[in-house]
Formats: sequence, structure tokens, C-alpha cells
Amino acid sequence: MTRIHKYFLLIAFIPCLFFGQAVEVAPPDYIKTIIFTGEAPESQLPIIKLGDRIALGFDALNGNEEDFYYKIEHYDYDWTPSNLTKAEYMNGYDNQRIRNYENSFNTYQIYSHYNLIIPNDRTRGLKKSGNYMIHIYNEYDEIVFSRKFMLYENSANVGVFIRKARDVKYLDEKQTVDINISSSSIMFNNPTETVKALIIQNNNLNTAISNVKPQYTLGNELIYKYTSETTFWGGNEYLSFENKDVKGANVAIEHIQLDDLYNNYLFTDVVRANKPYTYNPDINGNFVINALYTEKPWIEADYVWIHFSLLPTPELLNKSIYVYGNFNNYELTQTNKMYFNEARGVYEVPILLKQGFYSYKYVLVDENNQLQEGAISGNHDETENNYKVLVYYRDLGARYDRLIGVGESSSIDITN
Repeated sequence: MTRIHKYFLLIAFIPCLFFGQAVEVAPPDYIKTIIFTGEAPESQLPIIKLGDRIALGFDALNGNEEDFYYKIEHYDYDWTPSNLTKAEYMNGYDNQRIRNYENSFNTYQIYSHYNLIIPNDRTRGLKKSGNYMIHIYNEYDEIVFSRKFMLYENSANVGVFIRKARDVKYLDEKQTVDINISSSSIMFNNPTETVKALIIQNNNLNTAISNVKPQYTLGNELIYKYTSETTFWGGNEYLSFENKDVKGANVAIEHIQLDDLYNNYLFTDVVRANKPYTYNPDINGNFVINALYTEKPWIEADYVWIHFSLLPTPELLNKSIYVYGNFNNYELTQTNKMYFNEARGVYEVPILLKQGFYSYKYVLVDENNQLQEGAISGNHDETENNYKVLVYYRDLGARYDRLIGVGESSSIDITN
């Protein structure tokens, strides 16, 4: 067995910053590289058109070829369980074993790669739009991890427009999302009660703005042009590294060492708050698995200890600092919490990651347990961010919240 840090979770997830009852269960340390997608594999947030394929993949690093099972539950907009029975939202049945798995090949770290596709011969499809969560269990019916996903209809047109902040105090630091919603098939009666919007920045549900109501209507068009209610901190471009060749230093890697596994030491990063903005193309927190000279990177890419380090400013000493991205579902745990190395004068943490291209950022959690994403990276209105707007609708007398449309835009086209 290779070394795996046996950390306990400090903060399993930071939902409920804005809304929610259902909480995602963070995976144990032997479960890595959870990739949950639909037809667009480049996105790590599964917002999937109703009827399209759903794909979940993950690695188990314990070498036991364990059996894993899945269950799927339907939720309302606020992530409370919906009133629908399983037969109403599912064709077929769940609580089935994940049958497709392959063992790693020619890697220092032994692992098994599991792959679940829906629809399959048992779970033939999901029939209703809305919020869902998939729960993965072991053979003892113990929860291993869970992930949220959303299925949407094309019943509404959702226009998303990114503006500079209307509050002059934050003109250079924040971005505002304006929304127009219309539909040819739905009459929005009493929209302040029946229509709800969720705005997501860079596929991070933890920082989403929820329960946004229409500001006013124009015929059957709903208009959102708020001053502060739909405003996000601009943040900064994500940092990144690539280690598709573990034997040679690549993007952002300073040096390499081979022990029981390869160790990639990244160049020490610096605090970017209060520094001028510099454009650097990124993938907004996502990651891509890749390895040179492989035909099947999902089982031939190796696991590497990535050593992150940050040179702090004096005000960041004795603070809770984490490194995160979509590679760990933006979770804040002991696994990605940084510790101060007095000998080197830097914060550092090693994280076990599969070969590929990763974008990441450093964040701070303050004394009130509040996430401060820009405390280390800074906030700029020029930052290129991806925004998605999810529109939910429940007509009077309906029994669940439909997800009737999704809109998307980038702040690269930001206007005043």
C-alpha cells in the first residue's frame, strides 16, 4: 500500500451558506477524482438536459475491488426532499451495484476506476426535471459519498448578462448578473412566488446566490436588474499546474522527487490581493485528467503528491488557509488545509491528485467560519468568470419544483 493521509474532516461541506437541507457527504481519503458530468465532459458541475446521459466516475485507492451501490433522490429547489415517489421520477429502479470498473495499469498507485452511466438496463432514466442527489454506498450499506446534480427542461429562455457593479464602492471588485426570463409555453402567474432563480459562479454551488425573485415583469418576461442582490465578488483568475508527464517538470512545477510515489513540488505562490490584475486564461476551477504515452488515461494516469506552498503576508499568519477547486468539489477539509512551515516561512500542504491539468485557488476561512475567497487572490471586475442561472418553477397546486431553463454567460463580455 502506498501512503495515504488519514485525515478527519474538519468541514465536510459549506452548503447552507445560502440555502439547503440536503448536504453532500464528502468522500473518504481513499476515494479520489470524482468526475460527474453529462454530455459536456468539460464541465464538472452536472447540470444536464432531461433525457441526456449522466456519467459518474471515481477511483478507489484501497486496492480491494470493493462493491459500490447507488441510490438517487429527488429534491425541491431548496434541497428538501420532494413529494414525488421514486416511481414518479424514475424509470426502473436504483439501489444497484456499479458493475463497470477497471483496475489501474502500470501505475505506482494501485486503484480501481468505477464508471456509472444512466440510463442503464436497471435505471432506465429519470423523468422529472429538478434537483437530484446520487448517494454512493458500500456493501455494508454505509454512505461513502454523495453528489448533487440537476436535470433541466427547455421550457424557458434564460438571458444572462454580466455588468460591472452598480454600487460605485465596489465598481472595481464586483460583477453583477442581470437576467431576462421568458417562455412561450408557461404563463408566469404570480412569478414572485412561483419562479425562483439560482446564480452559480464558476460551477461552485457553495458560493451560489439563491432564491432570487423577479424585480419586475414586462408582459410574460421576467426582469432582474438588481443593484446588490445578484452581485458577486470578481475574484481573480485561477492558478494552474499540469503534470501529464510525471518525470519532467511542466507548467508551474519546480522540481520532482520519486519516493513510493512521485512528488511534484509547485513553485511557491504569492498573495495576489492588492496587486494589479493580470489576465491569465484559465478553466475556472475545473480539471482535466491526462497523461502522456497512455491510451486509457482513466486507468493509466498515476497519482502524484502535489506540494502546494504559499508565501503569506504578515496579516495572513495564524489564519485558516485552504487550497481548493473543482478537483475536491470546493470542500474545506483537513486534507486541503495548509499548515505553516516555520523553517521555510510558507504555508504548505501535499494533496494526492491524479495526473492532469488542474486549476486551483487559495482561500481563507475567517474567525466566524466565513469563506473569504478574495482575501488571498484579490477581487477584480476584469476577471473572467463563468456564470450559470438556473430557473425553477412551481405552478399553483404543483407537487414539485421544475427546473425549466438554464442560461450561461461569461464576464469576458462584461459591460457597464
